[in-house]
Amino acid sequence: MIQDIAPKKLYNQYDPMKLPDADSLAVCVYNNRILCKLEDELVFPTCKMIKNIMDHTMQDVAKPIYLFRIDEVEYYLYMDLDVTVNVDTSLEKYRYVDLREVREKNMGPRYQDMALYTAKHIADWYRDTKFCGRCGNKMVHSESERAMVCPECKNTVYPRIMPAVIVGVRNGDKILLTKYKTGFAHNALVAGFTEIGETLEETVRREVMEETGLKVKNITYYKSQPWGVANDILMGFYCDVDGDTTITRDDSELKYADWVEREDIILQPNDYSLTNEMMTMFKEGRM
Repeated sequence: MIQDIAPKKLYNQYDPMKLPDADSLAVCVYNNRILCKLEDELVFPTCKMIKNIMDHTMQDVAKPIYLFRIDEVEYYLYMDLDVTVNVDTSLEKYRYVDLREVREKNMGPRYQDMALYTAKHIADWYRDTKFCGRCGNKMVHSESERAMVCPECKNTVYPRIMPAVIVGVRNGDKILLTKYKTGFAHNALVAGFTEIGETLEETVRREVMEETGLKVKNITYYKSQPWGVANDILMGFYCDVDGDTTITRDDSELKYADWVEREDIILQPNDYSLTNEMMTMFKEGRM
């Protein structure tokens, strides 16, 4: 899955006092896209490259925000920065891309893909937390933790992580496969976000019923995954159909839903997602 980057390791402890060094990498976000180079592999520009361009063009850029490190390499966030308007040969092969394009290219290395997904999640939160939701004043960075603080009403806001479930519904040697009506075109499983006041198991039952009209039993937790695409934490569950196996598909969300034999399962084109791993486990008879 996207987070499987061993032997490298992600260290996401926030340090507001950190500053880039010569080897630090820059995550430049503009119009919800991130600046990188996609050739033989995914490459981020260095913070030094970005600073040189800013110094040369006399642009006033806010202090880069420390994101995290992978092993000893640190990553820093530059928000709302469009450097492609500048003529600079060091960045001529870089462009702003979205996560879907990176996922489709399946380029790697895996730890850089993980960095991209994680950075995009954090950048989305900073983008959406510029102003206080309580009193409307402009927020400032906390001096001690990754949080945004309102200097007027002291409202403190932490990064938003939305819980969601992925559900592998079994019917003997068949599993329920779906395809979304829009967006991702490949096979998927039932999925959905947890509502306020709802347990994860209740989310599983509700989402399966809403999308396919099926009742389930024997709900069992499998594994979790951070998923920066939708700013959520995914939690995978297997369960068994309970009673009637007739599928009543929610046409507003799905264009396909059917029981599929293990050997007939067509997997997604890469191994980034928890969904694909869960389908693989069932296909191989391990779940």
